[in-house]
Amino acid sequence: MVIKQIDIYKATIEYHITYKIALLQANHAKCIMIKITTDDGQYGWGEAHPFWAITGETQDMNLAGAKELAGLWIGKDPTAIEPRLHELQSYLVHNTTLHSAFDMALYDLNGKLAGLPLYRLLGGEKRIFETDNTVFMAEPQRMAETAREYVEQGFKAVKVKLGGDPQQDIHIISDIRKAVGNDICLRIDANQAWDFKTAFNMLKALEPYGIQLCEQPVPHWDHDSMKRLRSLTTIPIVADEAVCSPQDAFKLAAGGCCDYFNIKLSKSGGLCNAIRINAIAEAAGIACMVGCMSETRMGLAAAAHFVSARTNIRFIDLDGCFCHKTDPIIGGVTYDGPAMILPDAAGHGADVKPEFLAQCPCITVA
Repeated sequence: MVIKQIDIYKATIEYHITYKIALLQANHAKCIMIKITTDDGQYGWGEAHPFWAITGETQDMNLAGAKELAGLWIGKDPTAIEPRLHELQSYLVHNTTLHSAFDMALYDLNGKLAGLPLYRLLGGEKRIFETDNTVFMAEPQRMAETAREYVEQGFKAVKVKLGGDPQQDIHIISDIRKAVGNDICLRIDANQAWDFKTAFNMLKALEPYGIQLCEQPVPHWDHDSMKRLRSLTTIPIVADEAVCSPQDAFKLAAGGCCDYFNIKLSKSGGLCNAIRINAIAEAAGIACMVGCMSETRMGLAAAAHFVSARTNIRFIDLDGCFCHKTDPIIGGVTYDGPAMILPDAAGHGADVKPEFLAQCPCITVA
């Protein structure tokens, strides 16, 4: 069996809200979808959703790069996962989101060939877990209303995007805490917006509001400030943009720079590196969160299988599809409020609606 053909789709999905964080603002999810097909007709799907301000990639960059990567795999054995992924990681270095799409498709294909759902292929079992839901940057009153709506929908954890005016951010958290009550977990994410002094002042001011954790309060390269903040605040510090590779994970763990890692398939290069990052974290006594980059239910399905397969993952932030105006996916992970329900189908269990693919530009490498 060899890889016969790789189809690369340019897929754009409109948001029903403005996706606004400290690093960027967007109105569309601009992704690519990869379909790997073997000479006997078996296939696997993967997805890449690049955020230029985080991984330095765009949809058009990924589309061009995908043609180059696809050529590396034509005529080769898809069951040789390690050699195939080594080829990716040695070519177009740092293009982690693009790598993650090929990685995801390869794991999906191998799950189908083995007749196993992805969580089984990864050595785990089906677990029951819930995601949080994210309040994006907006007018303060609207953010509090959104948080209240999420709680009414059954969410027990709410993540709030901060990084604007510091005093306004404090008022936002105060208003949200009043709106949702004291039993709801509040998580905050500054997306690198603060310097050390601002981060220190913000975290000290927000301690009374029972914040469960803070993601990436300072720039990703500022490991020293992350470590200092850990010792100066009671709010746990999560490395997000700072941990994009196993090497990053090793440095952060060795330096005692954070309390948790946030692993995202798109910024780690896919499942292979996500597994390695989690192993380093577990060896260092660091629990993990698994997050997302506004993927469809295909990408979220792959991430959810990873969550199910690894007990060291404590926090779930897989709400990326909630802001999409349309859903192009068949199967995959489904939601019952915050509860994520994994499919029992082989692979990650997600496919793409033919009518959606029909409107997407496609490049075929064969």
